[in-house]
Amino acid sequence: MKIFFSPECLEYTQPGHPESAERIRSIYDCLKQNHFKFVLPTPCSDEDILRVHTEALLTSVKYNTFFDVDTPNLPDIYQYALLSAGSAILACEAAAEGEITFSLMRPPGHHATRNRVMGFCYFNNIAVAVAKYLEKNPEKQVAILDIDCHHGNGTQDIFFRTANVLYVSLHQVPLFPGTGLRSSENAINYPLPVGTSGSDYLNILENACQTIADRDPSLIGISAGFDTYREDPLSQMELETTTFGKMGRMIANLAKPVFMVMEGGYSANVPQCVLEFLQGCE
Repeated sequence: MKIFFSPECLEYTQPGHPESAERIRSIYDCLKQNHFKFVLPTPCSDEDILRVHTEALLTSVKYNTFFDVDTPNLPDIYQYALLSAGSAILACEAAAEGEITFSLMRPPGHHATRNRVMGFCYFNNIAVAVAKYLEKNPEKQVAILDIDCHHGNGTQDIFFRTANVLYVSLHQVPLFPGTGLRSSENAINYPLPVGTSGSDYLNILENACQTIADRDPSLIGISAGFDTYREDPLSQMELETTTFGKMGRMIANLAKPVFMVMEGGYSANVPQCVLEFLQGCE
C-alpha cells in the first residue's frame, strides 16, 4: 500500500480545534511503527481546484477573505489546502495504475461545496482528484464511498447529476451538516440513527457495496472518516476498532482499484481504527 503524507500538513494549528495536527501525527506514528511506506505528495494547481470549485472560493482561500465559524482562517492555509488536494490527486492516479493508496493529509475536504468552505474543509480533496481523473478518462465510471460519520454534503453538491460518478454515503442523522436525509439520482444516502452498532453498520455497508458493485466502476474513492468509532467526541455511533478491519475487507472484496482520502476522526483511538481499516483493505 502506498501512503501519501507530508509533515508540512502538521505545521498549522488552531488551539482547541478538533481538527488538529496531533490526530494526523498519531496516525502517521502508528502506521510507521507497523512498517507502512510513505511517499511525499506535491501541491495541486489552481486549475485542479477550479474543476470543482468557483473562482470566488479559490480566491477567498488564497487571500484569506473567507469566514466560517468551524473552518479557521489561518496563515498559509491556501498552501496547505493545495498540498492536501494534490496528495489526493496522486493517490487517485496511483490507484488507477493498480496500487492501493491512502492520502493521510489535512485539511480534510468532503464538506467543501463548489462555492463554500465549511466543516473544517477548504477544498474538496476527493472531488478534485476524481474530477481530474475523469477529465483524462471521460469514458470511465467512478464511485465515491463516504464512510465519515458526517454526510459529505460538498462531494454530493459537486457531483450531483454527474452521470459517471456515483456518490454513496453512510452517516449519522441527526448530525452536522444536516444533509443526506434521502437518496436522489446519483447520490445514494444511508442516514443512520444515533447509537448504530457495528453489526448494523456492516449490514448496511454490505448493501452499499453491492450498489457500487452493480455500477461496476473503474475506480473507487473512499472518503475515509473514522468518527463512527464509539468514543469519538463529535458523534454518537457505536463502532469498535475491529469494525474498521471488517469494513476494509468489504471494500477489498469489491476487487476494484481503490484510493482513500483522510477525512474526520477525532478520538484518541483513531490510529488503531485507521490501522485496522488499512490492514483490512490490503
